[in-house]
Amino acid sequence: MKKIMMIAVLVVSSVTFAQNREPKLEEVNGIVKATYYHENGKVQQEGFFVDGKLDGKWISYNENGLKIAIAEYAKGEKVGNWFFWNNEGLSEVDFSKDNIQSVKKWSNGTVALN
Repeated sequence: MKKIMMIAVLVVSSVTFAQNREPKLEEVNGIVKATYYHENGKVQQEGFFVDGKLDGKWISYNENGLKIAIAEYAKGEKVGNWFFWNNEGLSEVDFSKDNIQSVKKWSNGTVALN
């Protein structure tokens, strides 16, 4: 009975740890690389901070590890082409200084401009 209780405690502890996964912050070439996790332990999002602001490429993943978004920041502002994948296809949003410039959607080989 003690062995079963010990195994149960270990299982509950490991599940609790996975659900409370803290972001991983590490220095890479003088900037901070941040990695955030889903409750299942898989990477949810990763990117960089410069002087406390989002900077460079940020990539988001779903709980199965599939890429669902790529974003670009410059000193905390949304810039460049952002890409979003979902069940309907691919969307591209073009940003300049935090403002949307254009949106394109691809679905089944077609492009629709918004």
